[in-house]
Amino acid sequence: MILLSVGHGYSAQALARVLLPQGWRIIATTRSASKAAALAETGVEPLLWPGADLPVEQATHLLSSVAPDAEGDPLLRALGPRIAARPWGWIGYLSTVGVYGDTGGAWVDEDTPPDPGTRRGAERAAAEQEWLRLGAQVFRLAGIYGPGRGPFEKVLSGQARRIIKPGQVFSRIHVEDIAQVLAASIARPDPGRIYNVCDDEPAPPEDVLAHAAALLGLPPPPEVAFEEAEMSPMARSFYAANRRVRNDRIKQELDVRLRYPDYRAGLAALSPDPAGRSRTGR
Repeated sequence: MILLSVGHGYSAQALARVLLPQGWRIIATTRSASKAAALAETGVEPLLWPGADLPVEQATHLLSSVAPDAEGDPLLRALGPRIAARPWGWIGYLSTVGVYGDTGGAWVDEDTPPDPGTRRGAERAAAEQEWLRLGAQVFRLAGIYGPGRGPFEKVLSGQARRIIKPGQVFSRIHVEDIAQVLAASIARPDPGRIYNVCDDEPAPPEDVLAHAAALLGLPPPPEVAFEEAEMSPMARSFYAANRRVRNDRIKQELDVRLRYPDYRAGLAALSPDPAGRSRTGR
């Protein structure tokens, strides 16, 4: 079993930690020589791409984490015919729940038509269609957190602010739950299927920061009204979309039981111990 993982980032690395002990060979791409060296230490075979010729014909499974651009999907633009010609055991494409756009806080599921509302979201929705035509399974990821990526660093830095926008919620997912969803899909592929990958509880961002601070034994970060908050255009654009995302399909069709069904469970596993390590040991 050979997985070609293109754009081998945070989520794909979590999947690799699941597959490598099972005897998988994983060929993974990155843009950076230093990241390639680090990946080699984890047991994957790194390639610099764009640049290297990707071993499409060797791989049995394909995972793309590559973001689209204004011209479409870069991987399909470069290698689309070769990918289309292969009898894949499984193709996975990592997308985002951002394709749903703003629903005013209403629930969405995989049957909800995409309505991105932003250029980035529209590019994602278009890329999804390209991959679905090739028989890929599309995974719409919520906000990702996990070891080394979460609210604790923000709180400990003293720079965290609880941005208050009444009614605003975000869906989230722990990276280890992303990995188990992908592994479950590999075990029972369903070409052309779409899956929302999120936890059970969409929650206001200020609640998550306050809970992280409480776990650290610190007071909650100060509140700032959304209209007065200093944010990058990218960060502010996230607040323009308010939705609740359902995850029933991963449970019913892939038999997934989330390890971290809400942010409280996820943060409890990640909260630093007195030695400064996360409780997951990573």
